[in-house]
Amino acid sequence: MTPMPFANISASAQIPGDDLCTERRTRVKICGLTRRDDAVAAVSLGADALGLVFYAASPRAVSIAQAQEVVRELPSHVTVVALFVNATESEIRAVLDKVRIDLLQFHGDEMPQDCIRYGTPYIKAVRMREDVDLFEIEKVYNSASGLLLDSYQCGVAGGTGVAFDWARVPQSVTKRLTKPIILAGGLTPANVAGAIKQVRPYAVDVSGGVESAKGIKDAAKMAAFIQGVNSANSDS
Repeated sequence: MTPMPFANISASAQIPGDDLCTERRTRVKICGLTRRDDAVAAVSLGADALGLVFYAASPRAVSIAQAQEVVRELPSHVTVVALFVNATESEIRAVLDKVRIDLLQFHGDEMPQDCIRYGTPYIKAVRMREDVDLFEIEKVYNSASGLLLDSYQCGVAGGTGVAFDWARVPQSVTKRLTKPIILAGGLTPANVAGAIKQVRPYAVDVSGGVESAKGIKDAAKMAAFIQGVNSANSDS
């Protein structure tokens, strides 16, 4: 049985005032961290997971040294996620050897055998092309801890800042999938509550929607985003 993503959440990690059980609460992953101060702020606001991008083409890419600083002394209940796009095995192992990583996120064309070789739980990103069959994908990636659904844009691995049509993954679909669904792509403080109510994902993933500039998180936007998640949870 594969572990649940962000499963190292504990009672101490619950958002203040949130009396929903952890199984019902939508988790929050904030991706594209480049600065320690932003990571500390995200954790204090209630983020369950923080994402580090190890993809040179991304404006949010971090070096190993930067990543070490970002995750320094983060509490154990926060899941640290490393995002890779068609990286080599040596590149991934170099990060795993030197940075605290709890979960891998594969955002390229990696096959299951490429994902499982590191002995670290992983989630697989799915770019939501029109012909995507999520039921088939979860069969192929049955070793994954979850599927991250992101917008599709030709030639772009992710981080487009554009939302896909959430009507393509209604609750009737997510309830039938056996893997936890992490909803990404164009989420903002303004639309996250609506997205959760429509899809009911296990978690939501945000990057550009809580930034003042690429790679620079805005504490007020992060707070508003998490408040939006909480409001959707309280209405469930």
